[in-house]
Amino acid sequence: MTTLAHARYCDEIAHQVGQLRAVVTSGVDLAVTVPTCPDWSLEQLVRHTGGALRWVDTLVRTRAEGNVDEEHVPLSGGPEVRGDAGALDSWLAETGELVVGALREAGPDVKVWAWAGIHNSGFWARRMAHEITVHRADATLAAGLPYEVAEDIAADAIDEWLQIVEFVQRTDPHDAARELRGVGRSIHLHATDTAPELNAEWLVELTEGGVVWRRGHEKATVALRGPLTGVLLAFYRRLPLDSPELEVLGERELLDFWLERATFG
Repeated sequence: MTTLAHARYCDEIAHQVGQLRAVVTSGVDLAVTVPTCPDWSLEQLVRHTGGALRWVDTLVRTRAEGNVDEEHVPLSGGPEVRGDAGALDSWLAETGELVVGALREAGPDVKVWAWAGIHNSGFWARRMAHEITVHRADATLAAGLPYEVAEDIAADAIDEWLQIVEFVQRTDPHDAARELRGVGRSIHLHATDTAPELNAEWLVELTEGGVVWRRGHEKATVALRGPLTGVLLAFYRRLPLDSPELEVLGERELLDFWLERATFG
């Protein structure tokens, strides 16, 4: 499956770090609960996201051949002081410079340990671009701020998540993954606000052999239609299916079934 250029992912990580910093310094209460991650405050969400970026920086810089424990990642937990937007912003800025610098220096083909079967630095550039893109959505929802994302990134984030579901079904057939197998059931995702050349439509088939998917316009058991950003956020369970900008046609129960089980990876 075609992915974006390595430099594009690096650029997007830098952009998303800047956007997340803008949320941190917007005057929002850092203790506010994140509606889409209710176990976290906004500060905890930002620390988690920055910690993941620093972990990847360590993996790539050291050309790690295996997982690296958090205790070996410098400042992975964030600044010592709590509740200080300035300190959190400075830490996040440094975090972004570190990980983007490491990924740019490595390029996409350096061998690095990863958990989804693609053992190179390119995997981590793509994964972190989408990790921070989705968690920035969490942050903006918590802060009551508007959220936008570039179309190519949003579409690729859906591609990547479907590839993760495929990988988990092949390698970790736990109960949730097994329940996504079947015959004759399918899901169609349809972005209604993009140019035809983006081909921002997906068909996801639940087969006995596992999930099979492809880009394109095809009939399905259930269809989710709406703006690309809305489809992305709903697919990542960040936006309710009954949101005004979304439309569900067909057997909504199947879409609910998918969203309840395709949350691993």
